[in-house]
Amino acid sequence: MSHAEKAPDAAAVLRRVRFGKLPERIRLEDTVEEQPATTPDSAKDAYNPDEWLVRTCL
Repeated sequence: MSHAEKAPDAAAVLRRVRFGKLPERIRLEDTVEEQPATTPDSAKDAYNPDEWLVRTCL
């Protein structure tokens, strides 16, 4: 028995072009995005407990 090879149809050719090779490797460092857990709060350090001394003792 001989195997007669059929000519590949257009869909098969397009599949082979699209899926014929593995995608490029991605480094692990490129998959991680670092962001701070919270945003800096400028009002947190705005209170000065000794401010009343400066205002009232001068």
